Amino acid sequence: MTYSLLEGNEAIARGAVAAGCRFFAGYPITPATTIYHSMLNLLPPIGGICMQGEDEIASIGFCLGASMAGIKVMTATSGPGISLYSENLSFAIGSEIPIVIVDVQRLGPSTGSATRGADGDINFLRWGNSGGLPVVVLAPVDVKDCYTLTLHAFNLAEEFRCPVFLASNKEIGMTRESIDLQQVDIPDIVERSAAPADQPLLPFSPAPGTHVPDFLPIGHEVLVRQTSSTHGTDGYITTDSAAIARNQERLIQKLLSAVDRFSFHEYYGDKDADTLLVAYGVTARVAKAVFKMQKRQGKPISLLILKTLWPVPQKVIRHAARHAKRVVVVEMNLGQYKREIKRILPRKSVSFYGQMDGRLITPDRIKEAVNG
Repeated sequence: MTYSLLEGNEAIARGAVAAGCRFFAGYPITPATTIYHSMLNLLPPIGGICMQGEDEIASIGFCLGASMAGIKVMTATSGPGISLYSENLSFAIGSEIPIVIVDVQRLGPSTGSATRGADGDINFLRWGNSGGLPVVVLAPVDVKDCYTLTLHAFNLAEEFRCPVFLASNKEIGMTRESIDLQQVDIPDIVERSAAPADQPLLPFSPAPGTHVPDFLPIGHEVLVRQTSSTHGTDGYITTDSAAIARNQERLIQKLLSAVDRFSFHEYYGDKDADTLLVAYGVTARVAKAVFKMQKRQGKPISLLILKTLWPVPQKVIRHAARHAKRVVVVEMNLGQYKREIKRILPRKSVSFYGQMDGRLITPDRIKEAVNG
């Protein structure tokens, strides 16, 4: 075994390179900057490109341009940068441009506390685009997740031609842990489905049996049209309401119809438990400790750790809660994801404990919520 001592941000960078990422652009921002530093060390020696944009808007724009040219790309920022990404994020959704975006969350709102963590961007990542179309958001718990979920993020971005977020936070991104990367189970690497170069291209026509168009890079000998406006399958701007509706529905269904395939989670069930604890991110580590304590004390609970947050993994949540009389949701915010749990489980008693003051949620706080 060969162990490395890595912080979560370094593991994300290594996972990106292993997934085939060869372009990174970003702007320094605490607590995401060490992803940029790591990519600066990793990419040039293997022929990749790492750039600092003059700001976050330029950085994500560089990435989208490189992605349209056929390169796997990633950018990283924190909450203030996500605010600036919004317009280009909408462009990536509507024009189906693959990109992985890492949000190492810090306490908000606005510039907030740069050195304090939180999970306050969870709804922002889902709804921070014009039109409100779905995106994929994955939430790592530890350094191992930072590596493996980054691989999955690239695979999903390539397969579905969409933005994929990694919702990390300061505590995960800047905590060092031992990991043997050679012993980690990793998925097969996915590449974009290439359109036949010898046939006329409809750049937004789904490939047979899928909701996702084949891809050819900008600059190829075959003309590839790209636009941020509503368009038909041929890439030309359209005002045809039927064509617009078909495209909108396809953009929605390509993710919602497939979410069961990437509903990453951990579930620890106890047949004697009538309470289900739901957590994600760094709080899930504390929740797991509480799960073990409750079992030792003869007060068993079940535990669901969500690693896919959006699209909502409804089947996973309903299955985990099927025997529970009570569901307790714990988040490092003031109650963003609990609304989804209540929506999905309308007949269950759902309670909540949240904290967003720059401190980690302690086991005692979760125990109070569970046993109160």
